Amino acid sequence: MGGKNGPNTLGVNVFTAPGKAMVGERPKPFGEALGFDPITSTLIFGEHDAVLVDAMGTVAEAEALAGWVALHNRNLQTIYITHGHFDHSEGLLKAVELIREQNGQRSVPLHLHPGVFVHRAIQLASGERLPLQDVPSAEALSESGYLLVESSKEEEILDEVFFLSGEIPRTSFERGMGNQVRLMPSGNWEPDPLVLDERFMLAHIRGKGLVIFTGCSHAGVVNICRHAQELFPATPLYALVGGLRLTYPNEDLIDATIAELKKFNLSVIIPGHCTGWRAVHAFVGAFGEKTVDPLAVGTRQSL
Repeated sequence: MGGKNGPNTLGVNVFTAPGKAMVGERPKPFGEALGFDPITSTLIFGEHDAVLVDAMGTVAEAEALAGWVALHNRNLQTIYITHGHFDHSEGLLKAVELIREQNGQRSVPLHLHPGVFVHRAIQLASGERLPLQDVPSAEALSESGYLLVESSKEEEILDEVFFLSGEIPRTSFERGMGNQVRLMPSGNWEPDPLVLDERFMLAHIRGKGLVIFTGCSHAGVVNICRHAQELFPATPLYALVGGLRLTYPNEDLIDATIAELKKFNLSVIIPGHCTGWRAVHAFVGAFGEKTVDPLAVGTRQSL
């Protein structure tokens, strides 16, 4: 991946949609109500081409996302879905419709894990299950104009500029998504804390090292960094970009996560989406403002 032929720099722009309230019991007797964090889609681009990571959670957001992508005047080569949650994928059908209007009706490659096509729900403490919207079916995605690339294995894309991980080994203290369940073929609901369909993406920036692009880090950001280093032991980790899943109920893991991440000597940390404001403040305090640059509306990062 990359090496001597890797890019000198990559641009990273983030499209952000507001958070959404949910019907259900509050996770705590005080503080924020039950809801989804602000949703993000990330455009990673060079001089001519671009990759889009995730595709929003509603049709209206997808419409705005497609227009935003067009403003960058880059050739959108592929879309990559980090994992099978609707807030990362529900906008796929509308997005490809609008993107194909702009690219001459060419098919758009879509990279995703085959495990994203599963029925999921949140198990509340009361015993009630809160169903999650499904990822659009493989048939619907293909019919809409995507060229599906389903894989649970490692793969290189776009002339080996980007590397997509396979399933992420769980070796740390991180515990995943303990309140998630999935519907089995038997008709029974079973615990689904590990979100095994989650993957991450890497790019090798010439003269700097590896950039890790996460989705939500349900697998655990420490596990992700460990696996990236295992895959490319001769190349240092340079930057970490994306959601770190340190909101409730994972706020008690913030200090241990910081301690582990310090071992990787990251030069840049760009936390977003489901990282949480407590974790972002803790990261700034631990790593400093020169290292931590949170994703926010109206910002643009260059790696």
